[in-house]
Amino acid sequence: MYYLIEETLKEIGFEEVKKASAQYVAVLTFDEWEENKDSFDMGIDIEPDFRDIHTTKAEVNFDSLTGSFFIPNRSDISDKSDKFSFALDEKGIVFIDNSGAAERIISQVRRTKKWRFPSLERFLYDFLEQIVRYDRELLERYDTELDRIELEIINENSGFNPERLNEIRGEIRDLRVHYEQLLDFSQELEENENNFFKHDNLRYFRLISNRIDRLRDSTVAIGDHTAQIRDIYKSHLDIKQNRIMTVLTIVTTVFMPLTLIAGWYGMNFRFMPELESEWGYPIVIVFSVLIVAGSLLFFKKKKWL
Repeated sequence: MYYLIEETLKEIGFEEVKKASAQYVAVLTFDEWEENKDSFDMGIDIEPDFRDIHTTKAEVNFDSLTGSFFIPNRSDISDKSDKFSFALDEKGIVFIDNSGAAERIISQVRRTKKWRFPSLERFLYDFLEQIVRYDRELLERYDTELDRIELEIINENSGFNPERLNEIRGEIRDLRVHYEQLLDFSQELEENENNFFKHDNLRYFRLISNRIDRLRDSTVAIGDHTAQIRDIYKSHLDIKQNRIMTVLTIVTTVFMPLTLIAGWYGMNFRFMPELESEWGYPIVIVFSVLIVAGSLLFFKKKKWL
């Protein structure tokens, strides 16, 4: 697919791209790029591996910019990410993509944007803006979920799933890395080393950099919040364990004298006087009850119960 950057993106054919005076946007498959890359006449001195993509980045060539996009799936951050590459010069940008992800983003730009002063810089701003368009709401949902989890922990709700905290921590870490890469990418564009962009239009890259930076700061704050909730959860576990140990200690302490009495009278010496006593058994029972009651009152007075 080929587009001219006019008041909006205007779909054209390949032959029109070479004749047009306006800047262009192209979306090609890997095979189409290999077949037609010489026609774009970009000064790519070291061609990157467009199929091996693990990060969002931009690299300066002799007379072009090349790089890649690695975009996490916002519906499931841990799921398969969208990956595609690009090559860019002052005439336009070519996306090399077999997945259709770049075309989907461009379709959103075509559907929602109309420019008074069209330019490649403005298109790149809107393209990046589409990637992070709903991320503020996404991060707010994480915040709301963490608040709910914190309340469940404090209220000792048995339905709380501690594994969800680990999932959120991992997803937020992946988003933070994504924003850091996008921030580096936009700053590389703003650097304008090859003078592809008009100086007045560099403000678009500053705007998107500031927006991504705020999103990155939000992920840092959410990551800290997650760590705090993990600490609260561990503290509640420690409190529960301390309660259990307190109960076991009290039970052991209460029954220790009774164990001594049982052991004492279980020796069965021949001349033990209580063995012949008519009231021996009831007395031992009453004495044992008094020991238990006295121990419990003592613990209650000391506020150990």
